[in-house]
Formats: sequence, structure tokens, C-alpha cells
Amino acid sequence: MKKLYSVIALLIVASLALSACGGGGGGAFKVGMVTDLGGIDDKSFNATAYKGIERAVADLSVEGKFLQSTQQSDYAKNIQQFIDENNDLIVTVGFLLGVDTATAAKANPDTKFTIVDYAYPDCFGDPADEGKTCGSTTELPNVLGLVFSTDQAAFLAGYAAAASTKTGKVATFGGINIPPVTIFMKGFQAGVNHYNSGMGAAVEVLGWDTAANDGAFTGNFDSLDDGRSFAESFVQEGADIVMPVAGPVGLGSAAYCQETGSCKIIGVDTDWTVSASEYTDVILTSVLKNMDVAVFDAIKAAKDGTFKGGVYSGTLANNGVGLAAVSGASAELKAALEKLQADIVSGAVKVE
Repeated sequence: MKKLYSVIALLIVASLALSACGGGGGGAFKVGMVTDLGGIDDKSFNATAYKGIERAVADLSVEGKFLQSTQQSDYAKNIQQFIDENNDLIVTVGFLLGVDTATAAKANPDTKFTIVDYAYPDCFGDPADEGKTCGSTTELPNVLGLVFSTDQAAFLAGYAAAASTKTGKVATFGGINIPPVTIFMKGFQAGVNHYNSGMGAAVEVLGWDTAANDGAFTGNFDSLDDGRSFAESFVQEGADIVMPVAGPVGLGSAAYCQETGSCKIIGVDTDWTVSASEYTDVILTSVLKNMDVAVFDAIKAAKDGTFKGGVYSGTLANNGVGLAAVSGASAELKAALEKLQADIVSGAVKVE
């Protein structure tokens, strides 16, 4: 009988030891993602970030799930739900989650977070703004910010658009006027300007003016009707290439271009010939923001025990951003884009 009790005791100890090795207080390593307003099926921003979690589920044997945010008041409660469920890493997606992510991270220093398109410190004015209009006056040791130099890739897209337009006018518009959106638009205009100066051309950009730091915005990331109407308006003004930086809104623009045959689309965040393949015939190229790779790497680091707070910056140099194949590009344009990318990486060409 004593031997039986000894065996049972050993089994209990072994069981407790195995539980201690797992994440979240036992079991598999758990990752939860809080989406921004475009939804998990936006074929762009949220969907690309979640691909990183799906890859981690397949390759790292973690558990992954998401909670969708349909309004900004959902951010904090969705984050809290994942905290209550003892997730080992919480992924928040988007600039608009910056304050709520910092608030939760400071209140839960033992929980790891990574946030897409944001980094800390983000309070550079009145310290009293902390927790209100900004998240933190300092770096947060349990938060890894994932930021991307999408202006570099958008610069290439602007150059390609300027080289491809038949009307001499191209356009871009955004969902909401926030830095992760406008950085695409600034890079796009700079790329067009670079083409103009090098080729003696005068291609015009509609929908954004870097000098005025203002442009055209739908005010949302989900209305296909807005995407359609904005594309139609730009075409009526003479544009034949449009770059929507607005998540699913851009799919409405693609539908308009396809139905009318009047324009080409430049996708953003992911390769639209894959994520929105039904519109491949009107997609000129896509500005790639490889969020899935950055999210996967953050999960791997958290699971391996090498996770550190701070900032990851995706660039052309480290393949954090890039440009998809340009449809119908001549050998001359392909060579020009390859050289331009190398010059941006080396610093010979400044993206401004």
C-alpha cells in the first residue's frame, strides 16, 4: 500500500511540474489578438496580422484566438478578456489601441503584449496626457511595438504608378487620418515626385498633399460604398490609378475599377492578388507590410523566453516592408524599381 501511495504521490508531483512548464498557468501557450475596426476578414490589416498567429499555431503549437472590435469602446474590454483568460501574449492591432494597450500593460506587468503600428513612449507633451490621449511617457518592458517604414515601400509604389499612368493623374485616399495611414500616402506622393524629377514628367497626385499634411479620408475602415464613391470621384477628376489605405473600404474601389475598366488599384498591407484575388485583373501592385512575420517572431520570442519590450522596425532592408510584383511592368521599369529599392536601403535616395 505504501508503494501505491508513493507512486500516486510521484505522479501528482510530475503532473504539477508539467503544468508549470506550460503557458498561462498550465497547458498550451496562449495568444490572443484584439482586432481594429476593419474586422478579421478585412483582407488587409487585421487579416495579415492574424496570419502570424495562424502560423504560430501550426509551427509552434500555441493556442490562438481573436476578439473583434466593432467600436473603439471594445478595445479595453477585449484586452481585459484576454487578461482574465491568462493569455501568455496579447496582440493588439492598430494605432487606435495605443492608449488602451499601455493602460492594460502597466496594470498587468507580468502579461506580455505586442502592438502593431505603435510603440512607446508615445507621450511627448504634457505628462498629464498619459492614459488619456497617449499611453506612456516611457518604454514599457512588457510591450513590443511593431512599426513599419511603409513609406519606403509606398515610395516604390508611387514611382510605379507614375510610370504606369496613361492619364498623368494618380490618386490615394485614407480611412482615418492617423499616422499609420498617412505614412503610405506621404511615401506614395514622394515616389511620384521622384519619378517626375528623374523623368521630366508632371504626374499629378490627387487625394493627398504632404505640404499641407492633409488629404481625402472616408472616416472609416469598413464602408465598401465609400470605397466605390471615392474611386469614382477620382476617376472623374482624371485619375486612372488609385491607392486606398483604408482596409475593406479599398475593396469597394477595386470593385468599381473592375466593373468600369476605368482604373487600376494599388493594394496595401498584403498582396491583394492573393488576399483579394477576385480583383487581380485590376491590381497594379501592392504595398506590403509584413505584419504576419513580425507577429510570428514576437510570439516565438515570448514562447522561447527571449521576449523583450521595445520597438521592432520593419524596413525594406529587413524585408519588413516591400512591393509586390507590378502588373505589366516593362523590363526597364523592373530594373528601375530594383535600383530604387537598393538606393533607398543604402540611403542614396531619401524617402521624404
